[in-house]
Amino acid sequence: MADSGGRPLSGDKLRKKITSLAAGEAHTLALAGDGRVFSWGRGTLGRLGTGSEEDKILPELVTFDSSKRTEKPRFVQVAAGAYHSLALQGACQLSLKQISLFLELQMMDQFGAGVTTSVSFIIDFFPVLVIFGAGNNGQLGLNLENSLVPRLLDKFLELGPDDLSTGRQKPLKVRSVQAGGMMSLAIDKLGGLWIWGNCPPQSSIGNGEFSLVSISTPLPVWDFYGHTVVKVACGNEHVVALVTAGETFRGGDLICYSWGGNNHGQLGLGDQQSRLRPELVETFNFGCPWEAYQVACGAFHTAVLTFKKDGNMLNSSHSGDVELEEKETICWTFGLGDNGQLGHGNTNTLLSPKAVDGLPPDVFLISVDCGLFHTSVVSSAGDVWSWGMEKGLGLCPDASFVGTDPGDALTPLRFSCDDGPTFLDPVQVVCGAAHTVLVAEKGYKLWAWGRGRSGVLGRGNAVDSYSPCLVMWPPLDEDFGIGTKSVSAKQEVVNKESGGQMDTEKKLISAMEQVQLLQSRLTVMEHYAGILHGSIFGKPLEEKDVPLQLLQQSSTFDIAKEWENILEGADNEKLAKMEMFFRNMLASLKNERLKRRIQEMIKDCLQTSQHEAKSSK
Repeated sequence: MADSGGRPLSGDKLRKKITSLAAGEAHTLALAGDGRVFSWGRGTLGRLGTGSEEDKILPELVTFDSSKRTEKPRFVQVAAGAYHSLALQGACQLSLKQISLFLELQMMDQFGAGVTTSVSFIIDFFPVLVIFGAGNNGQLGLNLENSLVPRLLDKFLELGPDDLSTGRQKPLKVRSVQAGGMMSLAIDKLGGLWIWGNCPPQSSIGNGEFSLVSISTPLPVWDFYGHTVVKVACGNEHVVALVTAGETFRGGDLICYSWGGNNHGQLGLGDQQSRLRPELVETFNFGCPWEAYQVACGAFHTAVLTFKKDGNMLNSSHSGDVELEEKETICWTFGLGDNGQLGHGNTNTLLSPKAVDGLPPDVFLISVDCGLFHTSVVSSAGDVWSWGMEKGLGLCPDASFVGTDPGDALTPLRFSCDDGPTFLDPVQVVCGAAHTVLVAEKGYKLWAWGRGRSGVLGRGNAVDSYSPCLVMWPPLDEDFGIGTKSVSAKQEVVNKESGGQMDTEKKLISAMEQVQLLQSRLTVMEHYAGILHGSIFGKPLEEKDVPLQLLQQSSTFDIAKEWENILEGADNEKLAKMEMFFRNMLASLKNERLKRRIQEMIKDCLQTSQHEAKSSK
């Protein structure tokens, strides 16, 4: 991975660079450029991999047991289901340079399918798939109900071909992992697809009606034997895969298959009949003028990104879609549309793919993801659009809106950052049930918005944010250039035999403890400042809101003057939001004053009655 000048990034920069994101129902995973994994949000069922079920309001490093290895594990991909998480480890002997090479090519893959298909042959993977979280439906691939700590999924060690030279079985090497709902997926080095968890059965069971089955051992999807699976995604009940028409990927030959539950048309096959086996989605067949390169699944809806094939004009079978020829890339959606998550201006359910008209024709979409009831896309220029439940925020029933059009966004709604309408150098967007996370500025900055419960926005609090706000990245220990150390590790250092060295390291440990104490106090103060700022100004505290120059010049802060500046710079929408915020606060204040007056009146009446009763005696 190189900087703008083509030079390889240093280890320090790789530590602070995010190369991949994943979002579950209420948790988020981030992969740093040096192969470390961070998690935050809801900790129930162990989905964060921190060893407990506690929520984490800030990104926290996930530690992996490396007691049996001399090298620290370095990961190359993360994935998240609703309540579980996966991390794919690269070969331990890989250098940071090799890891960064793979991650750079993987990021390039956002702009077109198939890049990582050849990468897996350049960089050899160990079959090390680590998994944690809920496992009650077999999605961990282990015979465990839940796992609070990362565990090795060693079944891929037993699934490879026989080694003719040794007579032993080779381990199966995994190239990519995905997850959704309570289902897990993996693509092996040869392009084969494996599936486990709460997933569609591969044969009829019972009375022939469709129902999911729980499988704790990865099973191959034999329908794609002789082809290469390049991309895959899954929802609660369905799976969508981009597969080569031939044996290997050659560019321009990806076609789309889907199978599983189809009660809402999420398979895009023109009906609502569920499928046990993969079936071709005709809109994205080999002869169509566009090729799919990204796919995402919500609970019961699907989104596909396509680009126009070179030199390919619309044929007669697509004569009704002439306007699509003008678009560089297209976002197609289908399935459940009750909350506008399809983006077509209505709440209709669609049984076949339809292009989202509300996106500009001249943008190149590089990433798409689906939440339970919302969808988000980001362009190469940094434009972000979302649509669906609660103005594209997702499952945020407490969100309040002003104006004449509150509620769900039936067409794409553009989100902007405080520095301008676009996000500089975007990389990826991911969606949870009620939150959205974007990594931009070449991986060095994170934004999140939506419901903030359990700290899933990674801002050090559990406050909702209905506009993009900065995630606290890199973590505090990264900013200070230190890492956290366990008590046992500190004790081991103190017990060293060298007296002079011991004294020096004691002082170092003491200094580290002081820094960590200051970090803890800083987090608490930031949390309090955020609450206080929201109570006064009616909006979340952003870094740009802190008047650093004023505070450096004076120890006082003129709130009245700050109010004047905010009001002068606010547009009508912001003024309306502020008016509603303070009107609600004023109503609460009036209710409290009225309640106290009533209590005082009742108290006076009781005292008067008691006095009159005594006087009558």
